[in-house]
Amino acid sequence: MIHPTAIVADGARLGEGVRIGPYSIVGSNVILGNNVELVSHAVVEGNTTIGPGTRIFPFASIGHEPQDLKFHGENSRLEIGANCTIRESVTINPGTEGGGMVTRIGDNCLIMANAHVAHDAILGNNVIMANYVGIAGHVQVGDNVIFGGTCVIHQFTRIGAHAFIGAQSMVDGDVIPYGMAVGNRATLTGLNLIGLKRRGFEREAIHRLRAAYRQIFASEGTLRERVEDAAEIFSQDALVQDVVRFIAQAEDRPILLPRNGHETE
Repeated sequence: MIHPTAIVADGARLGEGVRIGPYSIVGSNVILGNNVELVSHAVVEGNTTIGPGTRIFPFASIGHEPQDLKFHGENSRLEIGANCTIRESVTINPGTEGGGMVTRIGDNCLIMANAHVAHDAILGNNVIMANYVGIAGHVQVGDNVIFGGTCVIHQFTRIGAHAFIGAQSMVDGDVIPYGMAVGNRATLTGLNLIGLKRRGFEREAIHRLRAAYRQIFASEGTLRERVEDAAEIFSQDALVQDVVRFIAQAEDRPILLPRNGHETE
């Protein structure tokens, strides 16, 4: 169903059951999957693909050119997955030549009002962004990450799967999988224990992860040495190995550390 006041450009591809509400605009290179809904006053432009069942609320600006002075009109893309909810006044930009040419958001994500996802960011599945969250360019976010309101993530930062970022945090370093970061500038404050329990992780697995966390972020030795020790001691533990691989892949990026070297709860 397309409202009479909506504008759908020639070339746009609409799936079955698509609903385009009043005063919405759909560009000529947009693909809307089955049962996508633009509630009203939403604009979707550029080489943008929206997955089935996603809903976009009023005044969202999706797919317009990146807020990047290095962008020169390259034919980049924006891909949004299935069953996402994109609330009022959200802005999401496509990729750039300098970042892989694509911005990608996974399935079942909730992006609350006034949040922003910049060029070349890659978000996993089941990500929740509260109001006014800002994701800068080239950020990588794993599955099941939750961002509290008004927090800001620095460009090129990685946020590991199942991490929790507290409200009003400014994050300028990588956050390990299952970690919790809070503050301005943010520091690692422990593991996202509540999230792990809510998602059904076994108690024994959480205990092993906590033991590995204490070892990795102890005060003795170097971080590399402690990570290597944890990799060996917990060689059969999948959660710990997730953290070990994440840190090993950091290259020149800073990893957020606890302020005092100990977990807080």
